[in-house]
Amino acid sequence: MKRVLLVLSLLSAAVIVLTACGPAATEPPAGTEVSTVTEAPATTAPAMPVVLKIANTANITTWDPVASFSTEASYLANVYEQLLRINPLGSAEQYTPLLAESWEVSDDGLSYTFHLRSGVKFHDGEPLNAEAVKKSIEAAADHAGASFIWLPLDSVEVVDDLTVKLNLTYAAPVDLIASSLYGAWIVSPKALDAAAADENFWSDGKSHGTGPYTVESYTPDAEIVFTRNEDYWGGWEDGQFDKVVVSIVPEAAVRVQMLEGGDVDLITAPPLDNLNIFESNPNFTVYREPSFFNYVGFFNTLRPPLDDVKVRQALSYAIPYDDIIAIGAQGLGTQSFGPVPAGVFPWDGSVFQYKYDLEKAKELLKEAGHEGGGFDIRLTYAAENATEEAFAPLIKDSFAQIGVNVSIEPMAWSQQWELAKADPANAQDMFLLLYWPTYSDAGADNMWSMFYAGAEAPYLNVTKFNLSYWKNDQYNGLMDEAGALTATDYEGSKAKYVEAMKILIEEAPAVLFFDTMDVFIVPKHIEGFKYNLNYPFVRYFFYELRAAK
Repeated sequence: MKRVLLVLSLLSAAVIVLTACGPAATEPPAGTEVSTVTEAPATTAPAMPVVLKIANTANITTWDPVASFSTEASYLANVYEQLLRINPLGSAEQYTPLLAESWEVSDDGLSYTFHLRSGVKFHDGEPLNAEAVKKSIEAAADHAGASFIWLPLDSVEVVDDLTVKLNLTYAAPVDLIASSLYGAWIVSPKALDAAAADENFWSDGKSHGTGPYTVESYTPDAEIVFTRNEDYWGGWEDGQFDKVVVSIVPEAAVRVQMLEGGDVDLITAPPLDNLNIFESNPNFTVYREPSFFNYVGFFNTLRPPLDDVKVRQALSYAIPYDDIIAIGAQGLGTQSFGPVPAGVFPWDGSVFQYKYDLEKAKELLKEAGHEGGGFDIRLTYAAENATEEAFAPLIKDSFAQIGVNVSIEPMAWSQQWELAKADPANAQDMFLLLYWPTYSDAGADNMWSMFYAGAEAPYLNVTKFNLSYWKNDQYNGLMDEAGALTATDYEGSKAKYVEAMKILIEEAPAVLFFDTMDVFIVPKHIEGFKYNLNYPFVRYFFYELRAAK
């Protein structure tokens, strides 16, 4: 805008100078008819589009909002909407109504009725109605990347054009499920039909949601341009961004240079060793926030000596938690209270934490018949994860002090996971994992996905994330009871989950390292930033941001 005004000013100045230097005006000869020249009316230059520029690390695995279960959620959340959005911690209300204006739950928790917002259209012009919601939820339950969140679903019933009823086989918190980052987007039925007929339908960045932005263009591994949906039901205000240009920049140093140089307004995943540059700059605000993520280290409980609870407890006492947070997370983390991230249901600060105590570790190893250690541990971690790479050697060094030899093996994440699922008998002894709940119920996800045992060895459940292969019937029973109570007795459900957590920690099938923290660097010329822990991959909701006045 400044550049346009400067050009206009220079042009005006040039006209004045040229006029001043021209020949002197002369009177027309007598008898000459003088015509009146009318000046053209002044015109206002069209407003320049307000553009937000972001350097992001997140790449696109799929543009299919049903299949999505990865980092593309950072973008899809600005194109698609759920029935509800769960609000940030400390909000006056738990949910923001999106495509559902209101909802009710039956007394037995077995049905939820959602009343839809009227007049909403998908980007392709299709109307939002109960049939569209039914089609989206049924597609998600059938083949979503996170289809397991809909396990309680029995049927979806169209009550009328703007009313849809979800019937369950057992009581479950459908309001939480319907606000999930994955498996809960409402998609145009026309697009779902087209995708069913053409497996490549979603390959080029189509957008068929109801959200505030549409995908204007997509250059794989390079750039995504979003433009605002003029017909968005939420309307538009001055200062909101007409376009959002996202550059996909994997190199942290380059992202920082782009932010410092003013080439972009926002970045994601800032390198922690650069924070002081921005903290001392009055033009930026640095936010440190609790996150949805935590680090876990599974013990292979099917293999001796890790099948002995005392050995697992000993190794849990030999973990240098504070050093791991200081070095692995560069101080941006807190030791976990169980497998549930702080701030997420059913977190509880009363559960036991192992503390670094080598003497206690040696004592337990002696009681287990392994005085002085004398055994080996094969530790694997995702080679792509720099945090795991940084703290794995700390485990090796500490275990060596109790006589346990650790061999560290970085592997591609997919290779590590496939090995652990396919052949537990010959897989890792210790598996490092970064985990997060799919929606804001870490009892139904973290505690269930990672530690609820299937019926037969190696006890993998449907998520295939319970990679300690641990089975405890009492834990399973409490988990069943807790899950059935969540929709009807929130506090009762939490109490059952906490009881289960205490069994888990006592049995120590895994090390519960730390909950991570998120860092955001926001320039003062951007307003409206709100951190929402419940949507960990959505670094920025574009619609909430404004250009500062």
